[in-house]
Amino acid sequence: MSEPRYVLQLPVREPGRLPEFVERCLAAKASLIAVVGEGCADMEDEIDRLILGDASDESRFVTTSSHPGETLEEVLEFARLWADDEAQVVVVRL
Repeated sequence: MSEPRYVLQLPVREPGRLPEFVERCLAAKASLIAVVGEGCADMEDEIDRLILGDASDESRFVTTSSHPGETLEEVLEFARLWADDEAQVVVVRL
């Protein structure tokens, strides 16, 4: 089964929804969360903190990436090329 890939487009207008988004990605066994837009490196760090929690659960893993200075289209192409499968790439706006 293919693992979905997500592109989070900033800005995040509803920050309270970020933890729920991360949990949905983990439940879906996402292979990638790519972040694009101003402040994407800081947002990637926040997502990493939410994924790791207290680091006691090794099953909580998703690769994250930030793409400062890149367009949404460039990041979508990156996400499409992330793995050799036909997994869905989903753009998320919170």
